[in-house]
Amino acid sequence: MNKENCFQIGYIAKVHGLQGEVTAVLDVDYPEDYEDIEHVFLDKNNRLAPYFLEHFVSQPNGRVLAKFEGYDDKNAAETLVGSVLYLPLKDLPKLNDDQYYYHELVGFEIEDETRGVIGNVQVIYDLQTQYLIGLDYQGKEVLIPIQDDVILKVDKAAKKVFCRLPEGLLEIYLED
Repeated sequence: MNKENCFQIGYIAKVHGLQGEVTAVLDVDYPEDYEDIEHVFLDKNNRLAPYFLEHFVSQPNGRVLAKFEGYDDKNAAETLVGSVLYLPLKDLPKLNDDQYYYHELVGFEIEDETRGVIGNVQVIYDLQTQYLIGLDYQGKEVLIPIQDDVILKVDKAAKKVFCRLPEGLLEIYLED
């Protein structure tokens, strides 16, 4: 399995107890939707490998208590700490027509309400504080925050993102 065919759901934060359980932090809207999963893919040495679960129980604050098969003590579980958890894209919950996943925007055309078409989405950056759209504009990478007051509408059928760029944003990137 490769990362292009998967989405990140969280990471393993710490060992929980002495029996090989770990606490994972999930970065998903509804952690309880994932309680019935039987396996996840872990990023180990830049490769995704399947790891099978004995249990994956939702806890408060977007955390889960997880137990992986074959990890039966604290020392074994410690080798998992820091690993990123992935699931295949096909396992993403279905969305309404007016909703979208950020990864779906790659390749979409970006149209600003005053400048018109300014480029295509090249990449989505996932920072801890926000998500950013990366695009090439006049040979420079421009980062656009994914915020309600900036991204006005996404038309999935037309593969377009309609936005209202903050004044001066493009000019900042064009300065030498």
